Amino acid sequence: MSTEIAVVAFGGIPREVLAEGRARIAAASQSANALVEALKVKLSATGSGVLAQVNAEVDGRRVRVQEAAQDFTEAVDRIGEQLRRRIAAVTGTWKPRPWPRPVPPGDTAPRDGARLITRVKSPSLVWCSPDAAIRTLDAMDYDIHLFTDPATETDAVVYRTGPTGYRLARIVAAAPPRRSTAPLTLSPVGARHLTDEQAVNRIEDAQLPFLFYADPATGRGRVLYRRFEGHLGLIAGRP
Repeated sequence: MSTEIAVVAFGGIPREVLAEGRARIAAASQSANALVEALKVKLSATGSGVLAQVNAEVDGRRVRVQEAAQDFTEAVDRIGEQLRRRIAAVTGTWKPRPWPRPVPPGDTAPRDGARLITRVKSPSLVWCSPDAAIRTLDAMDYDIHLFTDPATETDAVVYRTGPTGYRLARIVAAAPPRRSTAPLTLSPVGARHLTDEQAVNRIEDAQLPFLFYADPATGRGRVLYRRFEGHLGLIAGRP
């Protein structure tokens, strides 16, 4: 039985590219030894090339794959292969993702003047261990993931950086998590309390890919990050 695949396209993408993208994703899902459903493909043109994204559920677990490329053909080639790898990764024994990751052509780099927050998300943050947060980070192909840390009962992030590829930062500094199986390094200081305006200025002045900070009014964690079109996105834990 074939899996229904929803395709969303932006930027005048040729029909043959959409058909090829659908075929690649269908082949990747049908070859998996797992139940793959709720497939959604998004292809969009950006200022620096093309962004391809696939969201799915694999044996009931949400996964996401995102690839930047110089053209639609290259993006479609990459996204099908990456989906195969992600399905294999989340259905097998967890292993750390390679680090540092290769930077493909068209990948986002900091840009001068990107001072607009064009998207805001306010999810209900999951209470989980840093190890569980890392599994979500990998399954969803994120560079940074915001969650609530039971050890401190405050918000925290895990994110991709050296030397091990995974780092934990909390609003309240605390000891390393016990019995962690991930190769995790720890930020020794708590997150700064900043307004959104101060955070925008800091991410721009320091040319950072993302910034974790605490809302001075609520104390909740917030993540400011660079979007592929060059502006900024904000993830804010609900008060």
